[in-house]
Amino acid sequence: MTRDDILAALAKVSVPGGGDLVSRDLVRALAVEGTTVRFVIEAESAEAAQGLAQVRDAAEAAVKALPGVEGVQAVLTAHGPKSAPKAAPAGEPPSLKIGRHPTPDKGQGPAKIAGVDRILAVGSGKGGVGKSTVSSNLAVALARQGRRVGLLDADIYGPSQPRMMGVSKRPASPDGKTILPLTAHGVTMMSIGLMLDPAKAVVWRGPMLMGALQQMLSQVAWGELDVLIVDLPPGTGDVQMTLCQRSAVTGAIVVSTPQDVALLDARKALDMFNTLKTPVLGLIENMSSYHCPKCGHEAHLFGHGGVRAEAEALGLPFLGELPLSIDVRVAGDGGTPIAAGDGPEAEAYARLAEGLVRGGMA
Repeated sequence: MTRDDILAALAKVSVPGGGDLVSRDLVRALAVEGTTVRFVIEAESAEAAQGLAQVRDAAEAAVKALPGVEGVQAVLTAHGPKSAPKAAPAGEPPSLKIGRHPTPDKGQGPAKIAGVDRILAVGSGKGGVGKSTVSSNLAVALARQGRRVGLLDADIYGPSQPRMMGVSKRPASPDGKTILPLTAHGVTMMSIGLMLDPAKAVVWRGPMLMGALQQMLSQVAWGELDVLIVDLPPGTGDVQMTLCQRSAVTGAIVVSTPQDVALLDARKALDMFNTLKTPVLGLIENMSSYHCPKCGHEAHLFGHGGVRAEAEALGLPFLGELPLSIDVRVAGDGGTPIAAGDGPEAEAYARLAEGLVRGGMA
């Protein structure tokens, strides 16, 4: 009995509206413990979940029929709020204006987002280290662990999450004030790239950047989330300061590649979070190793172990190593993060997600 055997059995369970549990991407947190199989069926809404009780029963029966399975536990959950705001008519864009100046700080300190339990900021000192790739794949990996996950693309100048998550629909706004986020691969997501012409450059000064971030945090109907991952832009500027000073950020994760040049800027990101009194939850070494798909040889194109050594020197948790792989790039360009599938790259993100869940960080 393997994970593939179980998924093959679940792929035979039809879902109302067409497709099956696997093709509709409804299976989460699949685990095998001895002769017991546990998994979560996550519907798109509470209303949809109500119509899946028979599907859950059929899924349990299909898995229990497999050789070697003695017990099956399937949990039916709903992603997002139990009652979402009424959507605007099809094709009607939001009437609110993105990019206004921020509202004044009333001296009340960092504010929580309604319904959001934790906020994790994913940052880096420089661009090109794969921070956005890590953010999208980590979000999907946490969703597969059964967590209710949101992803906010806070890179205003270079939003990449719509492409990586495979979404392009313009979010609706039923009242011109509230923005309804999109859902992809079990993750609720929002990006400025969904609100603006992708062919146009964002030529904004700092106040407009801060105002746009504030709107995406406070005006988006995020629903009930265990964790909201915020994909920050590179550097140590206005967006980072606005997020950490105006929102109750649980902690930050810093992504770097192993070489010394990248670590120089990663240290600046760490110092920034320390200055802003945002706890650093740990460091991730991305592009840590490369396995040749033809001969299997392992190479370290950017060095190896530099981020782990930096974490140990600073007394910070080292969260894990992520490989350099063309499959990761192809999956991101194709709109389906590698963490949504199987294989060594997906397993690396699954281990990262499991560690955050075990540590109570997600």
